[in-house]
Formats: sequence, C-alpha cells, structure tokens
Amino acid sequence: MNLRSKKRIFRFVHSVFALERDLIVGGQAVMEGVMMRTPSAYAIACRRNDGSIVTTAEKLPRWSDKYKWMNTPVLRGGATLIQSLALGIKALNFSARIFEEDEKLLKQKEKAAAGEPAFAYVEGTDDPNFTKAPVKVTMPENAEKTKLSQSASAAGSIAFALAFNIALFIVAPLLLTNLLFIWLGWAGAPTLAAEAGWFETAMAYVWKIKLDTLGAWVGFNLIDGLIRMVFFILMIFSMSYIRDIRRVFEYHGAEHKTVFAWERGLDLLPENAAKMPRQHPRCGTSFLMVVMLVAIVLFSFINFEAMWMNLVVRIALMPLVAGLSYEVIRYAARKESGAIFKLMTLPGLWLQNITTQEPDEEQLEVAIRALDESLKLEPATT
Repeated sequence: MNLRSKKRIFRFVHSVFALERDLIVGGQAVMEGVMMRTPSAYAIACRRNDGSIVTTAEKLPRWSDKYKWMNTPVLRGGATLIQSLALGIKALNFSARIFEEDEKLLKQKEKAAAGEPAFAYVEGTDDPNFTKAPVKVTMPENAEKTKLSQSASAAGSIAFALAFNIALFIVAPLLLTNLLFIWLGWAGAPTLAAEAGWFETAMAYVWKIKLDTLGAWVGFNLIDGLIRMVFFILMIFSMSYIRDIRRVFEYHGAEHKTVFAWERGLDLLPENAAKMPRQHPRCGTSFLMVVMLVAIVLFSFINFEAMWMNLVVRIALMPLVAGLSYEVIRYAARKESGAIFKLMTLPGLWLQNITTQEPDEEQLEVAIRALDESLKLEPATT
C-alpha cells in the first residue's frame, strides 16, 4: 500500500472518529445503575447483588427527522424535556424491578439457610413422591397487558411529578412572596370584613397581589425566584443525607465522568473515566438552576393583580422557560460560548458538588457498560 492510500484511509478513519465524538450523549443515575442516552438509542445498566451487570437497550424514535419543527431552537427544548421525563421514569422503573428481584432472591436464600421450604406444598395429593420435588409453576404473563400497565404507570408517575413540582416550585413560592410583601408593607393588605372567618382571611391574603410600581413587581419576582431556589437547594441538600440517595449521587458522578471521557476521545475504561471531573454543564441540575434564573427574568413581565392569573400564565410559560433554558445549557457546553452563558450555568455546577459524589471503579464500569450498549444501537457508530 502506497503512502497516498494510507493517508486516505487515515483521513477517513479520523473523520468517522470525529463524527462519533460529536454525538451528544447524556444520562441519568438510577438505583444501582446508570441510564445512558445517545441521539438514537438509550441503554440502562444496573449492578446486581451478585456483582453481575444486567442491561437493557432500545432504539429511540427520531421525531426531529419526521417533524422538522421539533428541531427548531427553543421548541426542541420542550420536546426533549418531555421525552427525557418519560425515558427517566422508564429507567427508574427498570432499576426498581432489578432491585426488587434481588431483594426477593436474598429473602429466599435467607429462608433456605434457616431451613424453611422455598415453596409451599400442595395439599390433597395421594402421591408420596409429590412432596420430594416441589416445583414452582410460573404462569405466562400477558405481554400486551403488562406493557399497557407499565405505560399507564409511567404516565401516572409523570403526572404526579409535574403536579408536585408545580405545587412546590410555582404555587408555594408565589404565595409565600405575596404574604412576605404584605407583612413587610411592600404590598397592599386586603380589606377584611369584621365577621370574616379564618378561611375568608386566608383567601383574601393570597387571592390578590397589590403592587403599585413596575419596580415593585421586579422585586416581587426576584424574591419569588430566590425562594424557589432555596426550596430546590434545601430539597437536594436534605436528600443527600439519605443513604440510598447518596448511592444514586455516586452513580450520577460515574455518569458524568464517563460522558467526559467519551467527549474527550479517551478509551472508555474505568481508569480513564476516574480522572474526569464530576461537574458537567449539561447536567439536569444545571438545567434546573438555569430554568429558575430564566423564570425570574421572564416572569418579571407578568403583572396581574389576581393570584390565579399569575399562576395560570406561569404554568403556561413553563415550556417556553424550559426551551430557553435548554438552549442556554446547550450553548454553554460549547468551548466558544461566552462568559454570560458560563456564568448562568455556574450555580448548577456548584450544586453538583452535592448531586454528584465520587464513584468507585465498579460504578464506573456500570456507567461505561450503559454507554457501550447505547452506542451499539447508534447508526453513526456501527
């Protein structure tokens, strides 16, 4: 083979390698495992109690190829968020099922060690040999019914998560801010009848926001956003003291380190991933912090006296907030992004000191296995 042919082969291999490394990969920590996602596929890897790693992988529909509007900046953020929520619930359900299977197996082993029969014998038989070899009979499940049940469970989980987050991060901060402004004398207090009961009094204090100037509204939305951030940070901080959640945070760190190793073109080995940082600008933690910052700015233009109008408009604007935040996170991850974008993601990077913990080698192996399985289904890597 001459020199020119060798150069052509080198350029071809280099271009393919560069194309692979340009793939945007991300993931999510689950119970004793990691879910990794590439543009066209996802894979989940979980560590069992016996040390083995169980995986599942599946191709993802490329909705943006079929519906071009879903690849439009800002709009793609909302679509990506909805798909990520559904995929995240699916990953958590898979890891929970593996965890339950391990727990059942552990209990069976404990019963066997204690001399208890693993299965109950059937009464009413005259065969003396029947009880010598008890058999566990497993009836085949209706696959279609099971799939529908899982889909309904995922939809219910998403609906509950959305309702909980709306109540905690939109409704509660808005009500508390209004009460705080009234207490400090920065907002007008309601007029109450002499015979008003406790319910009428409470409704009067939260039903209207009485502010006179635009500056007061800007301050109101700033305090509202700060309360929202405090709620979020307190929730994350308190969860970090739960042992099982801390394990999830360690797998979260393994996911980030593995993604960094991939993006930097390193071989996907635990020793390479271990050297990588835990804080990644495209993390969901950073995304949520950016969402709160964008919401402060956007909600400052919402000036309704009626409390319910503020709530309705804020909920309606959440897809726009998510879309704008997605573009900020996406651009901030690039090397050429400006200082403003880096600054907006900085609080999220700080918070990742809590939401990610240093993983061990076995946890890195799980994250790498998940990414490997996902890449196998990626057209650009086959």
